[in-house]
Amino acid sequence: MSRLPQSLTGKFKIVAVPMLAALLLGNASQTYTLDTKASSIAAKVPFLGIGSRTATFNSISGAVTFVPDRPRDATVDVTINTQDIKASDSVTLKRLRSEKFFWVNKYPTARFRGSNLVMTSGRTGKITGTLTARGVTRDETLFVTFDQPPASNVGKAINLTGTMKINRKNYGMTSFNLIVGKTVTISLKAKMIPR
Repeated sequence: MSRLPQSLTGKFKIVAVPMLAALLLGNASQTYTLDTKASSIAAKVPFLGIGSRTATFNSISGAVTFVPDRPRDATVDVTINTQDIKASDSVTLKRLRSEKFFWVNKYPTARFRGSNLVMTSGRTGKITGTLTARGVTRDETLFVTFDQPPASNVGKAINLTGTMKINRKNYGMTSFNLIVGKTVTISLKAKMIPR
């Protein structure tokens, strides 16, 4: 078998080594942990048909696993401490903490578990999964926007925002129908740190 000339051998190594590394890294999954100090969740609901009320949750934790060339294999697991809920006034806060809404004494956490990321562009996508709140689990979809394309930033911190719309009545929150709307818009702000 004839051997490649020395000049071509060097060029072959220059091209082949990065290609091999890219192939190996492309199949490797990367796990991220949510930076709790830089992450939060807000829930906004229509109020009296002319305004809205927003509750925030600053105590969240979780992990995300991402496979660069197989985003559908991504997994998301985020837990919210409902007892750490914040509201604009004490009356609203008391109602949200009660059994009419989050019932935080009985259900101290809510959880979203996603298992399928579909990228709709280099920086946007949607994650399907299940949301568990107030003891009820339902299928929901989280629409996400990354600050950088996640496939090209493996191993680096990733910031993202996300939105999800749910019907509060599906989770047993059926009170105050005349003044509180049924559609809740959930907004996620998250920073993910590679492990």
